[in-house]
Amino acid sequence: MRHLLTLEDWSPAQIAEAIATARTIKANPAKYADVLRRKTLCMIFEKPSLRTRLSFEAGMNQMGGHAIYYDTSTSPIGAGKESIADTVRTMCRYVDIIMARLFKHEDLLEMARHSTVPIINALTNFSHPGQILADLQTIEEHKGRLAGLKLAYCGDSFNNVTHSLLFACPKMGMHLSVACPPGADYEPDPKAFAAARADAARTGVKFEVTHDAAAAVRGADVVYTDSWMSYHVPKEKAGERKKIFGPYQVTGELMKQAKPDAIFLNCLPAMRGMEQTAEVIDGPQSVVFDEAENRMHMHKALMLLLLREAGTIQG
Repeated sequence: MRHLLTLEDWSPAQIAEAIATARTIKANPAKYADVLRRKTLCMIFEKPSLRTRLSFEAGMNQMGGHAIYYDTSTSPIGAGKESIADTVRTMCRYVDIIMARLFKHEDLLEMARHSTVPIINALTNFSHPGQILADLQTIEEHKGRLAGLKLAYCGDSFNNVTHSLLFACPKMGMHLSVACPPGADYEPDPKAFAAARADAARTGVKFEVTHDAAAAVRGADVVYTDSWMSYHVPKEKAGERKKIFGPYQVTGELMKQAKPDAIFLNCLPAMRGMEQTAEVIDGPQSVVFDEAENRMHMHKALMLLLLREAGTIQG
């Protein structure tokens, strides 16, 4: 059974197929209006959501299927009354595909071990593959290609977005520069770092982790940042983290280091005055709402491709 757990598991061809399928669906949604008719998606949520829930639920409805919202805080699994294994085995008797937005990546892997239907990782603390696939779609739409482009990421790099960028960008022939504070709490996970370094060596692109934001952004085609306050970070840490990450804030001055036609990404939610200034996220180089829209098109593509491969749908 093929799942989407991390982009480390997906080949460049599979990533390219997902992007092409999302763009095709986006261009001609009516053609896919009934392709998932009478199919059911279970959406497991342990974390809050805006874009993830709406994009999956709207996407499933627009393709003729049905989505069920399952909040773990009001369920037996959330109360510690039922195991992950038994929960997933039961769900598989009712639904055709599962998406899960969880804290622990290990819990997602446990679900996959017991599932007989495809599982899509809609975010864990370690990985956010669907987001990065939508990001790559957005970049390709605006730049016409991926290979040979330089993406610069600035800010908190011990997070799911950075790890997923490391699993994807070098593999797709993109140069990747990550700027973050020094230290294990802020730098990418060693596993993701090793994967990116190996992929970069294989594809011949440059990959680096630096503590100099200007150096990372210099000559970039894409500048990306993410929240300094991920869901697992306590609110009391906001002041401390603002001081630590301040030198990595994406400002108008920092954007001048990138190419004049560079685009700006943030997967949202965004905090103006924190990871980026208002002039950047609300400025002409920002494509964050194209990026947000593409979450839905990519999620449609992922459900279609995984259900097709599972033999649940034909064509």
